[in-house]
Amino acid sequence: MPHWISRGLSWIAAAVAGAVYGTAATIAHSFTWGPIPVGMILGAIACGALLIALRALTHDRWAALAAGIGMLVLIFVISQRGPGGSVIVPNTPLGQIWIFVVAAIVLMVVAFPDMARLRATAKRPEATADRS
Repeated sequence: MPHWISRGLSWIAAAVAGAVYGTAATIAHSFTWGPIPVGMILGAIACGALLIALRALTHDRWAALAAGIGMLVLIFVISQRGPGGSVIVPNTPLGQIWIFVVAAIVLMVVAFPDMARLRATAKRPEATADRS
């Protein structure tokens, strides 16, 4: 199988996994235990863990981006008014915070620098300085 086909299929699988995690976390985000938004905390941890795992295991920020786009698209879709008039993410402060929390997690995981490249770049000047 050519490299680009397996890479494209992995991005599709990542998007589907992100959509599943985003949907589950969005449904649970409004659960509170007194003043503590337990559902939002657990949902953010779950979504962040999926994105970090994808980024770390595949060494590909595009897979993490595909999962993040899957999360954000499903959050947007289920935030709309349904055919029966129900809304899963109401226009409340908790709902607004949830949308921005997921977007911020996706942005941080995707934009985080690749440490392997930074280590390789840091080692290059040392190697050239020793030869002189």
